[in-house]
Amino acid sequence: QGQLVESGGGLVQAGGSLRLSCAASGRTFTTYDMGWFRQAPGKEREVVAAIRWTSGLTAYADFVKGRFAISRDNAKNTMYLQMNSLKAEDTAVYYCAAASSYGPMYRASTYDYWGQGTQVTVSS
Repeated sequence: QGQLVESGGGLVQAGGSLRLSCAASGRTFTTYDMGWFRQAPGKEREVVAAIRWTSGLTAYADFVKGRFAISRDNAKNTMYLQMNSLKAEDTAVYYCAAASSYGPMYRASTYDYWGQGTQVTVSS
């Protein structure tokens, strides 16, 4: 069984930066598409960014374009989310996910492995 573990969350002031990491273990996720999702209290889980393993193609939600950057290091079996210019509305639990088969990158149902989440809190 594979496992994904997020880290790097915390409390930051608006305008600040955080870098989230997603470490995979138990299996190699290098051939999996991967993504970051977030869920704020009272809201549905939404996609933040995703990356294809084959092409390295990345996709971002409109609300993070130009501020966040997704990347992966297959040698380390790790994915990252660099978050800059953080806003109070970015406050949420952030989850990383991996998909064992091809599907829409923006859809949560595409992904069959999920981490436990890491809290990001942005103070205004």
